[in-house]
Amino acid sequence: MAEREALRPSPFKAFYAMTYRQLVRFLAAKSRIVNSIVFPLIWFVFFGIGWSAAFKPLGPMARMIFEGLNYLEFLAPGVIVMTTFMGGFTSGLGVLWDREFGYLKEILVAPASRPAVILGRIFGDSLTVLIQGAIMTFLLAAFLGYTNPVGIALVLLVAWISSLASAALGTTIALSMRSPEGFHMIVNLLMLPMLFLSGAFFPIKPLPDWMKALAYINPLTYSVELARTVMYNVYSIPPLYSVAGLAASTGILLAVVVRKYSKTYIA
Repeated sequence: MAEREALRPSPFKAFYAMTYRQLVRFLAAKSRIVNSIVFPLIWFVFFGIGWSAAFKPLGPMARMIFEGLNYLEFLAPGVIVMTTFMGGFTSGLGVLWDREFGYLKEILVAPASRPAVILGRIFGDSLTVLIQGAIMTFLLAAFLGYTNPVGIALVLLVAWISSLASAALGTTIALSMRSPEGFHMIVNLLMLPMLFLSGAFFPIKPLPDWMKALAYINPLTYSVELARTVMYNVYSIPPLYSVAGLAASTGILLAVVVRKYSKTYIA
């Protein structure tokens, strides 16, 4: 026991090692960067420009519907958050591959702090996702002519915190599964409803009451609301409520994944 304790790295070293590993893995896989940018960009170009053209005949009424913004301005914060949300969520897939190749078992039996290991992994994943979100933010800002540096910095902060929550959720799901196919199925069942009920693509206020209730328990809703608030100072939920909702959901999901990982064993 004494020898094992002597070999135990400090929690900070375990955290740093896992963060560094996730960053190196991401930078070595250039296709991940391309894929993470192309998919949200397709949504913005084809979905956004298409609906923007459809709403154009409505004139000023369209701006009233979208809280004083044109549709592309309304959509942009949602697409930025969507980029980091999807990247964080699918990071759980790496857990399944680590299980497949035996790396997860090695980490689980290592004399390192389990909370530090899993938090370092999620933090590393969130930093890789932040790179993707930054690229998307600068592309959309250039397209829309958005030049407020404070707004850009704050929307990236919101998107990064959202990626911590989604990475924690994706990792929790992955720790309970063994097949990538099953993981993809569960992710799609959760991710698409969360995206559509977040207010990223259409306002929440006109929705039926039952859909509003689902939107208000969706943690992604508060990320999108805050992103739109810091970029354009428009919101349908008071900013303090959005801050509280995002902070609470992120804290809860991180606590859940730490507990789940601490109790994970591989025979």
